[in-house]
Amino acid sequence: MCVCLTLLCITVLCSAFADSISPVNKDISKREGESVTMSCLYDTRSNNVYLYWYRQYLNREPEYLLYEGARSYSGYKDTPDDHRFQSTASQSSTELTITGVTMSDSALYYCALRVAAQ
Repeated sequence: MCVCLTLLCITVLCSAFADSISPVNKDISKREGESVTMSCLYDTRSNNVYLYWYRQYLNREPEYLLYEGARSYSGYKDTPDDHRFQSTASQSSTELTITGVTMSDSALYYCALRVAAQ
């Protein structure tokens, strides 16, 4: 069986600096049991960065998965109940890794950028 994942992105809060985030890989197929890593690149002049991940099933509302701080907010992190989901963040990118994918992981995934007030 093939697990199909699609990655989109949104910018949650923009400042005057035209912050942006965009997916690196948009459509991903994996076999059940494999691991998958989805990546997004972001651009902002702010050092106060939060990067979020959401999942949306067909005909349902997006559901929050986790967040990770970056730059000056490195170390701020939400650990999800499902430990198969892990994120990493750098100065310009974020990744979501799902280990042991199952058919129930087939969904649309969103990465989102939030820039906190300076």
